[in-house]
Amino acid sequence: MSKAILAKENILLNASVGSKEEAIRLTGSILVDKGYVDANYIEKMLEREELTSTYMGNFVAIPHGTEDSKSFVNESGISFIQVPQGVDFGNGNIVKLLIGIAGKDNEHLDILSSIAIVCSEEENIEKLVSAKSAEEILAIFEEVN
Repeated sequence: MSKAILAKENILLNASVGSKEEAIRLTGSILVDKGYVDANYIEKMLEREELTSTYMGNFVAIPHGTEDSKSFVNESGISFIQVPQGVDFGNGNIVKLLIGIAGKDNEHLDILSSIAIVCSEEENIEKLVSAKSAEEILAIFEEVN
């Protein structure tokens, strides 16, 4: 692999978003800007959200494309956005951490399992929400690997 799946440049701290759609677009735009995916992938992320919410509980959402969005993925990558004030994902579900995923082949399955392990611990969520640097975020995820 030529680039890190989760790099410091893919992490946005203290973001403020007004809506679920804006949050998903921002998550996708990091993946686009860093070359992991084509711009069309963002529409597929929004399409996925309409099919079924990517809200996972514990203040976490994991926006990603639909099954047919694979052709828009250049490389596996993750974007991470911290929204300390939270954004409403519907049904009273507040999201403070957005983890955008683009998976090439089946690489994203390993990525998802690492994220699931980290995000299953409430104390990790608190650390991620209050982290002051991208390095802190990376350190929390590296503890899993």
